[in-house]
Amino acid sequence: MAKHSVKARQRKRQRMVAQYAERRAALKAAGDWQALDQLPRNSSKVRLKNRCQLTGRPKGYMRFFGVSRVIFRDMALAGKIPGVRKASW
Repeated sequence: MAKHSVKARQRKRQRMVAQYAERRAALKAAGDWQALDQLPRNSSKVRLKNRCQLTGRPKGYMRFFGVSRVIFRDMALAGKIPGVRKASW
């Protein structure tokens, strides 16, 4: 489990990216690099990191489900993910 401060920082970055997305797109289209530099750094999409939505774990992230491999396995075995079941042959 990631520290609460790390998860909070990620949520803050996600809010800032959403808040400044339209403004950043307009400045990029206009080629106004000086004004783009004046925007907060955390408003850039590349500063986001894929993290598990439940635990904040940065490694083993499964993009399609939005959770880490550990949480995915627990949820799949508990039947909380529709259409997913353990393989056996």
